[in-house]
Amino acid sequence: MSIMSFMEKLLNGVEVEWKPLEQLVVDKFWIMPATPQFNDAEKIPYITSKNIKGGHINFDKTKFISREDYIELSRNRPILAGDVLISMIGTIGEVAVVKESDLAFYGQNMYLIRLDENSINCRFFWHFFDSPRMKSHFHAVKNNSGQGYLKANNIDKLEIPIPCPDNPEKSLEIQAEIVRILDSFAELTAELTAELTAELSMRKKQYNYYRDQLLRFEDGEVEWKVLGEVAEYSKTRISYEQLDETNYVGVDNLLQNREGKVKSNYVPTSGNSTEFCDGDILIGNIRPYLKKIWHADCKGGTNGDVLVVHPTSKDVLSQYLYQVLADDRFFEYNMQHAKGAKMPRGNKPKIMEYLVPIPYASDAEKSLAEQALIAAILDKFDTLTNSISEGLPREIALRQQQYEYYRDLLLSFPKPDSEVAA
Repeated sequence: MSIMSFMEKLLNGVEVEWKPLEQLVVDKFWIMPATPQFNDAEKIPYITSKNIKGGHINFDKTKFISREDYIELSRNRPILAGDVLISMIGTIGEVAVVKESDLAFYGQNMYLIRLDENSINCRFFWHFFDSPRMKSHFHAVKNNSGQGYLKANNIDKLEIPIPCPDNPEKSLEIQAEIVRILDSFAELTAELTAELTAELSMRKKQYNYYRDQLLRFEDGEVEWKVLGEVAEYSKTRISYEQLDETNYVGVDNLLQNREGKVKSNYVPTSGNSTEFCDGDILIGNIRPYLKKIWHADCKGGTNGDVLVVHPTSKDVLSQYLYQVLADDRFFEYNMQHAKGAKMPRGNKPKIMEYLVPIPYASDAEKSLAEQALIAAILDKFDTLTNSISEGLPREIALRQQQYEYYRDLLLSFPKPDSEVAA
């Protein structure tokens, strides 16, 4: 049975009424008390809107307050199991349902609503509220108003679909069945994601192990050359007219831990940039410990925060040189010589002194064959672990997309006005 035919059977022709959220709550209030004294030796977590993510309260990286402060803060408005917290500042529109085990905490910059349990299931509300439709609405509100936060009326006036509103018992049964299906999908997605994430972690460890082993050479098998003998920094320039979001690379769109790059949110509208070509190696020069590096597969441009290492020697393959510079030993060397404490930058002259191992340097044909073999092995691990469009990361994304697809179908109730109420 398809989801749509299932929904038709579940609703069985009943009316669906879209009600403003303020008609479905029995209490609501801003949680924005004065900031108390923090002490890591205390036991009560004090959270902010940053701790609300994916329907849960994340208690990692929280500060702590005393039980006396907690009792004083929560004296008049205690937080109860089933209450819904909504982030209103920063990462806006995130929502979490308070669990029984979460009760001993307090925080700020959140909106708390206590739903009428006779009218709406809190998990039904969460699944609806967490949908892309709501996310896009909140971001539109934020961008159109120029404010960095949501206001209470941005939430109170939101319309929520309530099936069979004239029969609360049947309405809650329908909501509960939708919740059961979506929770099952969410649980399955979480389990599969955990398995794939564990697999991904193992593959990354294998990748690092093989890189370490393949780039270690016995004496006599290798000649060491400084990077400046086999490569140089790009000296050419490229006009802004030849650049777009796909081939302009700033340090912000280089990904950490050797994971390549994403499209740029910024493209220069005048002047010239440093040019890179297919086969060049781009290295983020701010905070080298972030391990931002990319093996270019096109022609494009970048700025002074990104180093463009251009191979110049016919004795060294660019894909092999990339793997050498993607090694932890290079980033450790880079940090040892970096300048600045708060925002360290790579030392460009010292980087060119980094020693590159050239296997079987006395036999050019054998050397290039060995380099190609090493690069091919590591490239396979690289693709499997880091590619956005291939390998395990793609599988994880597909699992999440599957859950979101069924959630959107199950929550696509008919509405006379297609616009979400502001």
